[in-house]
Amino acid sequence: MFDNINFNLYKIFYDVSKYGSFSKAASFTYTTQSAISKSIKKLEDELKTQLFYRNPHGVELTEKGKQLLYYVEKSYGNMLTAERIMLETENLERGKLNIGLPSYVSSFFFFDKIVAFHNKYPNIEISLLNGSTNYLLEQLEKHRIDFIIDSIPIPTNNSDLTITKLYTYNYAFICKTEDYKKYKHITSVKELENLPLVLPLNGTNNRKYLDEVFIKANVKPTRSINIHTSGDILNGVKNNLGIGYIISDIVKDKEEYKILNIKEKLASSDIVIVYNKKYLSTAPIRFIEEYVNLKL
Repeated sequence: MFDNINFNLYKIFYDVSKYGSFSKAASFTYTTQSAISKSIKKLEDELKTQLFYRNPHGVELTEKGKQLLYYVEKSYGNMLTAERIMLETENLERGKLNIGLPSYVSSFFFFDKIVAFHNKYPNIEISLLNGSTNYLLEQLEKHRIDFIIDSIPIPTNNSDLTITKLYTYNYAFICKTEDYKKYKHITSVKELENLPLVLPLNGTNNRKYLDEVFIKANVKPTRSINIHTSGDILNGVKNNLGIGYIISDIVKDKEEYKILNIKEKLASSDIVIVYNKKYLSTAPIRFIEEYVNLKL
């Protein structure tokens, strides 16, 4: 059996796992449900194990099925990477670039580089995937993205991954320029206690650090609005919801906002790039070397 592996059976197994039903897998692969069912039955017979539980809504993986999927996904990702390496040309007349990054990084730190890359290599298909760090690491492991741009900490023990610092950013309290006259005297977080504030959501890393600053200064904000994304916090300040707490780099070149000079040390973090060099094709290598200024 091991000398004559039927790769098509594993591809069908992967499709059924991905779509969660025989009928959906058949529809997306332009075949019949009966053919899908027969292929899965054949694979189960060859492996002498049940891979799926059938239910009224489709199928779900057994424990053995989950174990198999882990390795099939890695193999499938390797084949996709190999195909890309073969297809991409040195002058990048074709190819793909898949980047994983949080929305605030893509919106405020990196989008200009992506635009510049697209303008230089217009035939490269670019995909940006937003999500949590853990989710992006999972997608990197499956070769669905080429690299991650994110802030530390990066929760991984994978020694195959390279993690390189790109730059450091700092948080600050900001207000609209037209309101700066009434807020410019503020030099301590204690003076913010009874003012309207637009803050990150409770439980997020940057909010945890800010809460520690508040506790140390014996501050209990009384008029805060808690918002998830940096873009929405900025919109909150723009729409007169209050003083915002945000990455200072986001507003440093915007004339409509001013940074308050707070004496307490506020949060800072490093933006890093995470990649596995073994699986980089021409397009991501070119992007990293030309627009991240790292020599691979």
